[in-house]
Amino acid sequence: MNKSLTYENWTEERQVKALSHNSDYLDVLKWAYQEYGDEIIYSCSFGAEGIVLMDLIHKVNKGAKIIFLDTGLHFSETYELIAKVRKRYPSLNISLIKPQMNLQQQEKWYGDELWKTNPNLCCHMRKVVPLREALSEKKAWISGLRKEQSPARSHIQFINKDEKFKKIKICPLIHWTWEDVMTYLHRNELPYNPLHDKGYPSIGCTACTLPAAVNEDFRSGRWAGFSKTECGLHQN
Repeated sequence: MNKSLTYENWTEERQVKALSHNSDYLDVLKWAYQEYGDEIIYSCSFGAEGIVLMDLIHKVNKGAKIIFLDTGLHFSETYELIAKVRKRYPSLNISLIKPQMNLQQQEKWYGDELWKTNPNLCCHMRKVVPLREALSEKKAWISGLRKEQSPARSHIQFINKDEKFKKIKICPLIHWTWEDVMTYLHRNELPYNPLHDKGYPSIGCTACTLPAAVNEDFRSGRWAGFSKTECGLHQN
């Protein structure tokens, strides 16, 4: 019996053989759940891409496990959207993953509003560490990354060796454009965060998210004033 593709047995040859050269997003998802079964989770930000991917996952695996990294600092619109999605897809196993340290404890040890003085540390404690713990018993995870989102994401493939978490990272939507994403949402009448219609293509925590400063740069509204465009989840 062939072993599933893992971080430990990764080779370029195995990656190439995993999918045919003309595979699309649904092929990728079907392969992922056939390959990993219960040993894969989807980490969803509940952005526009996230809702599209959740709808596609529901078509492939109605009992899929989905997690949301709940920093405790998200917009009220995001939490309201999660409630709507849970109602629309009751069979999906959606969990909110919280950091071990709550905001009051963080303030005690690191000072008030750490995100203003050391956003990298704040993201690490409230997002990176919780995801690492959630992935500890898994072989792979799914992400909604798209090549168009930023230069740092232009190199991603459908199947990636994730050096950050020592897992396999699956990215089914890499070739989708923002227009593709919004068209899918509207055509399928899916709920999505209303902040997207107010100039927020990328939505994170309230303190670190502004409307996009540049139309062509989807992440230009994140961590304004810092030379930072990633929370650390997708940086090896």
